[in-house]
Amino acid sequence: MRTRVTVTVDAAAVHAAEAEVAAGRAPSVSAWVASAMTERAHRESLTNVLAEIRAELGPATDEETAWARSVLGQ
Repeated sequence: MRTRVTVTVDAAAVHAAEAEVAAGRAPSVSAWVASAMTERAHRESLTNVLAEIRAELGPATDEETAWARSVLGQ
């Protein structure tokens, strides 16, 4: 289900969305904003999961961190 909302954003964000639409990388400004909101919600969810893991198991070791970075290509 979709819900219509009204938001106030910086002009630079609007220009970025319009540029993505003009370049064909987004079907509309609304779709671009919805995608950004979904991505942010997903990132926040992952952040919460990682915080729970840290709380339960403690921080990652240097070896675990190195492995994760290699897997992520960082």
